[in-house]
Amino acid sequence: MQSIQEKADQIVKELNQFDDWLDKYQYIIDKGKELPTAGLEIKIDENLISGCQSKVWLTSEYRDGRVYFKGESDALITRGLVSMVIQVYSGCTPDEILSFEPKFIEQAGLSQHLSPTRNNGLLSMIKQIKLYALAWKIRNNPSTLKK
Repeated sequence: MQSIQEKADQIVKELNQFDDWLDKYQYIIDKGKELPTAGLEIKIDENLISGCQSKVWLTSEYRDGRVYFKGESDALITRGLVSMVIQVYSGCTPDEILSFEPKFIEQAGLSQHLSPTRNNGLLSMIKQIKLYALAWKIRNNPSTLKK
């Protein structure tokens, strides 16, 4: 299984193979098309992420010490960003998620080329992923709160 850093490095490598930003945008859109449809059960208000220009729903589940994410969006480019974030963070332990700094966003040039509202949305997705990881960590190890 790839580490969270290896998965982030893969995203950077894939995006940086393109010189033109239109090609990168098309790649992000294609990533969104590859994202499995999460279904209507995910599209509820409690899974809606605030701070995103488009509607983004994100949910998580905890299995065998790892957190797995499902996501959905109503916009193609945002759906691609959801897909990339899920690719990086899904299948990692709560501690890995909480300690990982998302430098891949800048390394891939996303923060410089996305609109400010899309960039804020991307950061909101990552913030929500970290909140899910923290919740799973506390839920599965309540003694964490006593520190």
